[in-house]
Amino acid sequence: MAFKTELKVNSSQRLLLAKHAGTARHAYNWALGLCQQILDNNSHRPEEKIKFPTAIDLHKWLVALVKPRFEWYYEVSKCAPQYALRHLADAFKRFFSKKGGFPRFKKKGRGDSFTLDGSITVDPRKIKVPVIGWIKTYERLPQGIKPSSVTISRTADRWFISFKIEVEPKPTQKKVDVVGVDLGINHLATLSTGEVFDGVRAYIEYEKKLARLQGLNRHKQPHSSNYKKAQLKVARLHRKIANIRKDTLHKITTYISQNHAVIGIEDLNVSGMLANHKLAKAIADRGFYEFRRQLEYKCELYGSKLVVVDRFFPSSKRCSNCLTVKESLSLAERTYCCSECGFQSDRDLNASLNLELAVRSTVIASGLEGCRHPQVEGGRNVSNC
Repeated sequence: MAFKTELKVNSSQRLLLAKHAGTARHAYNWALGLCQQILDNNSHRPEEKIKFPTAIDLHKWLVALVKPRFEWYYEVSKCAPQYALRHLADAFKRFFSKKGGFPRFKKKGRGDSFTLDGSITVDPRKIKVPVIGWIKTYERLPQGIKPSSVTISRTADRWFISFKIEVEPKPTQKKVDVVGVDLGINHLATLSTGEVFDGVRAYIEYEKKLARLQGLNRHKQPHSSNYKKAQLKVARLHRKIANIRKDTLHKITTYISQNHAVIGIEDLNVSGMLANHKLAKAIADRGFYEFRRQLEYKCELYGSKLVVVDRFFPSSKRCSNCLTVKESLSLAERTYCCSECGFQSDRDLNASLNLELAVRSTVIASGLEGCRHPQVEGGRNVSNC
């Protein structure tokens, strides 16, 4: 499990952290440009297998070609460019295995981060890292650990440090055995128990303020002092929006994972859903991917089991009462009406009940039979709306 907290840095430490992030970014962009040249020069020979450079090869070339030209590489820890090259090599591995897109060049001030390893000491209120030294924190750090590496990142004008820690599972008493969770735009999460969680629409709420700040910055001289101040205000507002969204998702996922033994969610194609430009803003504001990511590690922490239902499962089109599947169901239809049995229900509740049915069948197939929901008999809603 990862632990992340904000650093309490002074002006000299802030400058040194920025140098480390800049060096890591420069090494990453230099290596990416070199790899692009290698791919372009070998594009006319697709039948031949290209010997692509590894992170070790890139580091050897960096030491021989780049470091002698830029002396400020020696002002920071050698780990910063080394890990940047490792991250680039991992990005290319994902690209060649078709698990991710082609790596992109990094821009200053956007996602600044670097990784350090070596002699790291953790005290209750401060942490010591190579070259930079002791850095204070705003909250207490976990004791009795010695992380092998730490990652320091910047969001707007604040610096954060993160590292991995071992956490013992903390199983909680479950109130519900099996539950289906349907994610949507009108309601962030609808449970098959009838509970509904309305997520905050942080981006939509601050969209006008964000547009105003960006508009004020439009006519300023690029890279001037006032331009940088305005950019910082925009970055702070983006950070506030992201923090509000994450806080809401943490509260909902913690409640679900602590009180439900088996949780069923749908494997949503979020990138495909974002192709609908009319709904892309609302979908991105909900944070479906972050919801699933948090639920995955919290289920392990609290002793729950997460079952991911196939994305082609007709959770919305199928009647949870008679299992009849409709041929089509528009987004405008918020109430599900079955023409076969006359069952009527909220669209999202019907989908969550179908997800619960799918999860129960998975549980039975695994030999863990015997679960019955207090409001659902045999996986079906008792009362028709």
